[in-house]
Order: sequence, then structure tokens, then C-alpha cells
Amino acid sequence: MRLNPTVTGALLAALGVGLGAFGAHGLRGVLDAGDLATFETGVRYQMYVALALLALGAGERRGAWVPLLLAGAVIFSGSLYLLVLTGPRWLGAVTPIGGVLMIAGLLVAAWEARSKEGGRA
Repeated sequence: MRLNPTVTGALLAALGVGLGAFGAHGLRGVLDAGDLATFETGVRYQMYVALALLALGAGERRGAWVPLLLAGAVIFSGSLYLLVLTGPRWLGAVTPIGGVLMIAGLLVAAWEARSKEGGRA
């Protein structure tokens, strides 16, 4: 089954808006400023991926980049959410894996788009 980038992006964005509101209203006063900033970083990068999926999906292009971006967002943002909400600081070591997957997804999207255009710049 191939993921639909537009549907995936829209759902990821909706979740990002909800988590952003939760962070701004439900966690303010509960978390210290550093943990709140970490949570907000997770939301921000989740939204970046959601917007990339929506923009790239608008071109009706699907490929290996879709699951890479989704996995990257889940690992990057998810590890930050869990780190802040549950406390295990070792999760911070997992976060960069998600970042690498997001970068890989965007590079694969660029490669696939270029390849589909016959290598034109």
C-alpha cells in the first residue's frame, strides 16, 4: 500500500495543530520553559513535514520519499514529545534519526522529481 501524500500531510498537519494547541494551553505552567520549547520544536518540524507532503503531493507524485518523511516526522517529533512528557532523556539520542529520515525523504523527492522530468534541471 502506498501512502497518499496529500491525505498523510493533511492528517499530520491536523495532528500538529492539535498538539500545538495542547502544548500552548495544556502544558504551559506544567512544563519548564526548556521542555516547552522542546515540545514546540517537535510540533514545528511535524508541521514542516506536513506542509512538504501537501506541497509535493499536489504534484501527484508518490514515491519512496512519502514513507521516509512520515517516518522522520514520527521519530523526530515523537521522540521529543515522549522525552518531554515521560522524562527519559535517552530519547534525545533517537531524535536525530528522525531528522536524517526527513532529510533523506526530501532528497529522494528531489531525485525522483528530477528523474521523472528526464534529468532536466
